[in-house]
Amino acid sequence: MTTPDDTTPPEPSARPLTVLRAGGGRDINTHVVVRVVVAVVLVGLTALTVGLFIAGVHKNSQIDNLRQHGVPVQVSVTGCMGLLGGSGSNAAGYSCKVALESGGHRYVDALPGDSFYQPGTVLHAVTVAGDPSLITLASTVSGEHASGRVFILPTILLVLLVLFVVFLLLWRQRRMARSSRPAPPA
Repeated sequence: MTTPDDTTPPEPSARPLTVLRAGGGRDINTHVVVRVVVAVVLVGLTALTVGLFIAGVHKNSQIDNLRQHGVPVQVSVTGCMGLLGGSGSNAAGYSCKVALESGGHRYVDALPGDSFYQPGTVLHAVTVAGDPSLITLASTVSGEHASGRVFILPTILLVLLVLFVVFLLLWRQRRMARSSRPAPPA
C-alpha cells in the first residue's frame, strides 16, 4: 500500500474554480433612461422654482413685518464665531449671537450679518413683539425694503421650466405623428 507523498502536486480538477460569463452585462433600455432623466429634471426644476418663490415671499414678508411692526430693542453680543469661505483657508465673515430681554424672558439668537462685535457690545436692534427670533440691526431695517428683485431668478427658472415642457410636448407630438404614418410602398 502506498501513501500519498506531500511533495507531489495535486491532480488538476476537471471543474474550473470559477465560472466566467462572457457578455454578462444587461441591455439598457435607453427610452426608460431618458424618461427617468427627464422626470428628475422636471421635478428638480419645479421644486427649485417653487422653493425660490416661497423664499422670496418669506424674505419680503419679514422685511415688511420688521418695518411695520418692529419694536426697538437693545441686544448684547454674547459671542461671535468666524466663518470660513472657499477652501476653508480664508475668513468669510462672522456669525454673532445676541441676547435680548422681551416679555420677561431672555432670548439668545443669531444676528443677521457678517460683522464682528466684541462680546458684551450693546447694539440697537429691531424685533417683532411676539416673535423675538425675527431680529436685525436697526440700521439694516432702515435700508431694507421689500423688493421684486427676489423673484428674478425664480421667474427665469419658471420660464425655462415652461419652455422645457413645451419642447417635450412638441417633441412627443412629432414623434407620435411619425409613428402613425403608414409605411411607404415598396
